[in-house]
Amino acid sequence: MRFMMLMIPLGYESAPPDVQLDPERVAAMMRYNEALKDAGVLITLEGLHPPSMGARVSFATGDPIVTDGPFAEAKEVLGGYWMIEVASRAEAIAWAKKCPASSNEIIEIRQVHEMSDFPADVQKAAAEFEGLKK
Repeated sequence: MRFMMLMIPLGYESAPPDVQLDPERVAAMMRYNEALKDAGVLITLEGLHPPSMGARVSFATGDPIVTDGPFAEAKEVLGGYWMIEVASRAEAIAWAKKCPASSNEIIEIRQVHEMSDFPADVQKAAAEFEGLKK
């Protein structure tokens, strides 16, 4: 089963474009990342620039409208993610609990939809896109 662990650093919604990272915290996180890799569960991971450098495309009017960050209405934003493959939700939670997160960080765990999770008609509709994992 694939799970995405989403890092939600509280306060990151107002971080400046040149946000400075604490080298000690980065080193601790790299040790955690190495443990995921060594256990053979890590698929990929990435950190994200703050919302002040992002953009949102909304479709509320039927036409795409672009809003540059930061986003005033944002309360929680993603700071990064890990994609892992483990045997169960409980194992994904166990890995998240090992993360050296600070008191202002939350990890949300979400299972990835696999094609086999969908009914046959949905699988057929998606079959033409070769990039989907079966």
